[in-house]
Amino acid sequence: MTRLLVLTGVDVEARGLARHLGLAAVGTAFPRFAGAGLEIAAVGVGAGHLAGRLASPKPATLVVSAGACGALAPELAVGALVVPETVLAAGGERHATAALAGLVRHGTLVSTDRVIEDAAAKSRLWLETGALAVDMESAAIMAWAAAHGAPAIVVRGVSDAAGRGVPADLARVVQDDGRVSPLRAVSAVLARPGALADAMALRAGTAAAIKTVAVALARLQRTP
Repeated sequence: MTRLLVLTGVDVEARGLARHLGLAAVGTAFPRFAGAGLEIAAVGVGAGHLAGRLASPKPATLVVSAGACGALAPELAVGALVVPETVLAAGGERHATAALAGLVRHGTLVSTDRVIEDAAAKSRLWLETGALAVDMESAAIMAWAAAHGAPAIVVRGVSDAAGRGVPADLARVVQDDGRVSPLRAVSAVLARPGALADAMALRAGTAAAIKTVAVALARLQRTP
């Protein structure tokens, strides 16, 4: 039986997926959940805490980079499922995702080392790379899986459409380890008019993205 090791960047993504899938928390210093052949762990922004939190995938494990992503292609709506054939790293390296029955792969996702703040920056990245969507973790997760000889895929949901980025002040609310800082969140909302509306839109978009991803993961759980 294939085990699924689902890796997210942000704690909110891991907790949301675990809630949808009915997984129990595992007693660790970081968000980790398991049940029915599926494990979810948060590994920090840009997967920067991956090596420190997980040693290697167990045998017969499929590694899944999961969570939210930002749309680059204008046709992708909030909540759309993104399952790319290829992941493009910031340095230009390309990683092919594993082919699985019952999961249609399409296009490219690009991983960057910075948050894309506005629609203009998204448009430039789309024209430069041809990628459908952007995140910060998938390239690092794909490379980690390849180094350990494990197949890997990307299952992401769109949290922000091509016409909307993630403002820098809201991006800073998430700490490097993937946890949301309440103090930073309050400071951001108080410091900029419109920040609260942006935060609420991003929250709703992330919730829609996580729900989409959870449905896809549940389907993978049932696939022999």
